[in-house]
Amino acid sequence: MAKRARLFIVEDHPTTARALEMYLDTLGYLVTVAPDVASALKAADEMHFDLLICDLTLPDGTGWDLIKKLSSKRPVRGIAFTASGASEDIGRSERAGFIKHVVKGCSAEELAQVIKETLKIQPKPQLIKSSASRRRTRKSAA
Repeated sequence: MAKRARLFIVEDHPTTARALEMYLDTLGYLVTVAPDVASALKAADEMHFDLLICDLTLPDGTGWDLIKKLSSKRPVRGIAFTASGASEDIGRSERAGFIKHVVKGCSAEELAQVIKETLKIQPKPQLIKSSASRRRTRKSAA
């Protein structure tokens, strides 16, 4: 039997989160949902996921901050799933580490296609230097 991809949805609107969870479950994905940054960080420490689908405006922070924090620990594949399609937000999503930026209101089929495509892309590891390695780098440059 083929491995089922694990999707991690971070969405603070309960109706949207539930609809996504139910739909993606019918497509065969294993789905975990968190409503905010704090619970997402806690859940991510306790589980493995293949793809993050994240709202950008959360009650205790932003999806941009969340993906940066998660990516500092391990490579993360992510889709920003938000109401804003402004070019500034799309650029900020890309800079933060999201592979795709999807505007809410797209069809379920479009979202399913983006998920399928994104799961095929290897996440880019972010190089985060510890403060100790930064000190060593500065000392050796002196």
